[in-house]
Amino acid sequence: MKNLLFALLFLSFASLAQDEPSGVRFFEGSFKQAMAKAKKENKGIMFDAYTTWCGPCKVLKTNVFPNKELGAYINENYVSIGVDMEAGEGPALANMYPLEGYPTIFFLDAAGKVKKKVLGLPQGGAKELLSIAKSIK
Repeated sequence: MKNLLFALLFLSFASLAQDEPSGVRFFEGSFKQAMAKAKKENKGIMFDAYTTWCGPCKVLKTNVFPNKELGAYINENYVSIGVDMEAGEGPALANMYPLEGYPTIFFLDAAGKVKKKVLGLPQGGAKELLSIAKSIK
């Protein structure tokens, strides 16, 4: 009985540990709320402009953003937000931040000024995106 209780307790803690996502954590809220959070926390903004039909956007989401090292740096220094540019507030943001293609990752200051724009899937994956993020002053 004692062993069963211990095993159940262990499994519940193990499942909690698995729920903590590694990689880039994206803010759940509006772009305006993300900007307010960035100002409050003295961070920049990483804005992932994507569409649902974009293949390279899906690669970013599944192969690049989950990277642990990239996530650690981005989560510490940026408020990240992903926006479907064809839905919700996306079309209005496309007027503020003109796009040449998808995906486009904007690195912004807390006021929304573009510091760096990355068009397309970084060929060096998470390592290249991390290098870009670290180069922004």
